[in-house]
Amino acid sequence: MNHYETVFILTPVLSDAQMKEAVEKFKGVLQAEGAEIVNEENWGLKKLAYPIQKKSTGFYQLIEFDANADVIDKLELQFRRDERVIRFLTFKQDKFAAEYAAKRRSLKTIKKEEN
Repeated sequence: MNHYETVFILTPVLSDAQMKEAVEKFKGVLQAEGAEIVNEENWGLKKLAYPIQKKSTGFYQLIEFDANADVIDKLELQFRRDERVIRFLTFKQDKFAAEYAAKRRSLKTIKKEEN
């Protein structure tokens, strides 16, 4: 199994419940295909670098997961079919990127425990 990271941007016209439902849909696609979700981060509403579909903001979401290569095609097909997704990027992490992501997650949990 390979370690992957996907970031997708949802349209800003969604309500909070609609955004969470869309994220759960994509997590469900991954879990149905046997992927193990390692980390999930909601980066919130952010300004886009350039307008996409006449929108200047979007809800950013990050999901890190371990899966086989064939899962990626099915996930990206669902991204393309869903009109709520305005952009997405999925990439396979090499061992150095995976180590960095694990270190970043551990630092994040330490900061949460301090607060």
